[in-house]
This record gives sequence, structure tokens and C-alpha cells, in this order.
Amino acid sequence: MYRNMETFVLFLVVLLVDGVLGVADEIQSVSVTQGDSVTLYTDVTETQKADLILWTFGSGSTRIAQINRMSNKISLYDDALDGRFRDRLKLDDQTGSLTITDITTEHAGLYRFLQIFDGKEVTPKKFSIIVSAFLPVPVISRNCSSSSSSCSLLCSVVNVGHVTLSWYKRDSLLSSISVSDLSISLSLPLEVEYQDKNTYSCVLNNPISNQTQHLDITQLCHTCAAPGLSAAHVALVCACALAVAAVLCGIYYYCQRKTPKQAAEDQPDGELIKLNKETSTQKEDLQNSVFLKEGEVTLVHMSEGRSVKLHTDLTETQDTDIIWWKFVDSKEHNCAKFVIIARLNKTSDEEYLCNLEMFKDKLKLDHSTGSLTISSITPEHYGHYNLQIIRKGEMVVHTFSFVAHDLMRREQTQSLKHRRQTCP
Repeated sequence: MYRNMETFVLFLVVLLVDGVLGVADEIQSVSVTQGDSVTLYTDVTETQKADLILWTFGSGSTRIAQINRMSNKISLYDDALDGRFRDRLKLDDQTGSLTITDITTEHAGLYRFLQIFDGKEVTPKKFSIIVSAFLPVPVISRNCSSSSSSCSLLCSVVNVGHVTLSWYKRDSLLSSISVSDLSISLSLPLEVEYQDKNTYSCVLNNPISNQTQHLDITQLCHTCAAPGLSAAHVALVCACALAVAAVLCGIYYYCQRKTPKQAAEDQPDGELIKLNKETSTQKEDLQNSVFLKEGEVTLVHMSEGRSVKLHTDLTETQDTDIIWWKFVDSKEHNCAKFVIIARLNKTSDEEYLCNLEMFKDKLKLDHSTGSLTISSITPEHYGHYNLQIIRKGEMVVHTFSFVAHDLMRREQTQSLKHRRQTCP
């Protein structure tokens, strides 16, 4: 009997909700951002006298929460509507206020709060919840398809609902568009002069929040083709640019595939280096030191018939290192052209040694340091040796200058005689 009475009361409540009894009331609108929590307040300070409190959702008045004083029971219907409200509902047993946590757009709609006192119904209280997703930042782009002499712009957003998209000139509204649908894309055009110095902004807003994108006329209004340039001309320019890029790529690929011999033959046509002149101080220091470094030149004191090792000063080569050794006989010139005599490419682990008669079987590369050994020195080996190391995008350049031992002694003797003649 008790259960039948409760069922009858609930049926009566549903009839009241659906307006069968002709009760009309005001709907309170509530806006909330997706992911937040919202509480629907009943404005009731005491509910002990109410026999039944009921919360329903949607046009079908689906029951989602209930307080039954007759059976002293609080019920949350988590399984209703395919579990849409599972673990999201909280009911205040004193006031009957309903809290919905971690709200999503699925929870947007009409909520009804109903009370039964001693078998008499109270006018339902209705809430309309509007759930707004996080607003994206509007994107401003140049409308290059426009043939106007002014700058045509387009402000766009995607997957938005219940929002307004607007263009502002400083603080003045220029245009706007509003939608109430869910998951829709919006675009709003704007025409400005190329020389316009005003401040423009595109604003996306809903009742809760807003997002603003400011316009940079200087950047956006010069990214398309010049006014009056036809689409065919633009296509032709793009095709030419692609053709030039393809040719450049082919040249680069060809250069990368050249054999070491070709590289050696091509090198003398391009590279010049200016060498520093020797000073008297350098000549005097050579008596006690085989190598003397000053600036970019290292003087190497060498006798005919001996061997010499030119050091790179690398403790160990790396897998990406490329090392060149170049030579020039520049006895009569301060500026001279170099030819490659040895190369070590660690990226491909390739070695190249010059086959010129003067260097044949006399060169040896140290793969661990890149240092070069020249054996059985003859006068034709005297000159300048240029070292180039490329490592991680940087180039290190150093020059070694071979000086004959007998020539150095002769110059030192002449310098000493000259000093004795000129000094008291």
C-alpha cells in the first residue's frame, strides 16, 4: 500500500512538471564553463516538512535525484540516461540544492526542482543550464582570393557554440555574428586599407569568458601577391621558383658526389690566402724551437730528406669531422692558390691522398687525429700547408710554412753580420 501511494505521488509530480495541471513558472538561466561545478540553489532554508523532493532533467523529466522523507531515503539515479550523471551529483539533504561536478555539454538543458507537502504540490522551480566549452583564440588570416585593392582579412574559429564573434576598431564594435548551435565554425571578414594605423582586434566571447586576437596589419597585409596579379601569374611564379629550387638541389647533389680527384682539380681555381711575413724575432726563436706559432701561421724548421708530422691539435676526431690538407709553393708570392693533397671525411670514413709525383707515396693521414705526415722531404715540398677542419658547422683554419734549415741559418748569419756592421 505504501509503495503504491509513493508511485502515485511521483506520477502526480511528473504530471505537474509536464504542465498537465497548467502550472507555469519562470526559468532561471545558469551559465557555466565545461569542467567546472555548478550548484542549483533551491532557496529553501528548511525541507524537513516536505514529504518528497525531486530533481528531474530534460524534456522527458528524467528523475536524477530524490529525497523521500516518508521513507527517510536519499537517492541519486546515476544510471539514468546511460550513466550521464554518474559520480557527478551531490544533494544537500537540508536545502535540497543540487550540485553537478565536472560538468560537460551533455549536462546542458532543463532541470526541475519539485516538492510535495502533505500531498500538496509546490510550483516547480526550473533551471536552464548552458555549458560553454573552453573558448579557442580566434585566428586572423589574409584572404588572398580577394581582388580588392584593400587588405581583406578573415577572423575564424572552429567547434564553438553559444558564442559571439566580433571585430573591434579600438573600442568600437565594427561587426559581429552570434550562434546558439553546438560545434559550429564561424568566420567574420574585415576590409582595411594597407596604410591603416588603427588598432583592430577580433573577439570571441560567451556569457562567461572571452578570447581576443589583435591584428598586425604590417605582417598580414603583405603576405599575398601584389594587388592586380592574376592567379595565372602567381602560378607561373611558383612554378619558376620550384624549377630554380630543383636546379639548385641538383647542383648541390652533384657537388656532393664529386670524386676526390675532381675536388683536387677544381680547388686551385678558387682559394686564396694571404700569408704573414716572417719577423726577425721568429727567426731567432727557431734556433730553440721546431714549431713557432704566431697568428695563423706556424713556421716549420725542416731539413731535406727528413720527415715531418703536421698536427691538427685534435685529441680525437669525431664522426662528423671533415679535414682538408692543402699545399702551395709560394716562395715568390704573398698571395697564392692551394691544391688539396689530402682529405679525411669521417662521415663516410673516406680518405683521399694526392697522386701528384712530388707527393706520391710520401703522405700518410692519422685517422684518429687527422694529422698529416710527409716523408722524405725535398726542396719542392717547401711552401705552405693549409689545414681546414669542419666540425659541427664551424671551420678551423691553420697554415704551416715549411722553412729550409740551411736557408734559415744563412739568413740568420746575414742578419748577424748586418748587426755587427751597424751597431757600435
